[in-house]
Amino acid sequence: MEGLRAILYNKALISALLAWLVAQLIKLIITLIKEKRLDFAKLIASGGMPSAHTSTVSALTVAVGELNGYDSTFFGISFVFALIIMYDAAGVRRAAGKQAQVLNKIVEELGNKNLHFEERLKELLGHTPIEVFAGAILGIIVTFLYLY
Repeated sequence: MEGLRAILYNKALISALLAWLVAQLIKLIITLIKEKRLDFAKLIASGGMPSAHTSTVSALTVAVGELNGYDSTFFGISFVFALIIMYDAAGVRRAAGKQAQVLNKIVEELGNKNLHFEERLKELLGHTPIEVFAGAILGIIVTFLYLY
């Protein structure tokens, strides 16, 4: 029971989870405004504005820095982890999404005669640099609002 209490009072963890939740809620609101529909799938979807992956890791990193010091080993580990996640979100996952777009288009143009897929490949996997930047700023803001 003490372990659960420690998790529930872990400020770095709560900061990260709050940043993720806020980012996903923003995606839901953006979809509601743009498409005039409430799409609850946005609460767990990847891709889009802002990057929830980035907001999560930036919140975690800033919280670790604030709580343990920016000169701590924990901050260093978290910072490197955050850079890898952000690079992946804007690089590798974005490229995979573009490839999925091309493959879906090929399947459409062939009319599914020679290729049989049960569903389209997911195209919105990664983020633009702006979406990553917005996620980072969001994570930092959420952390400071939560901690102070």
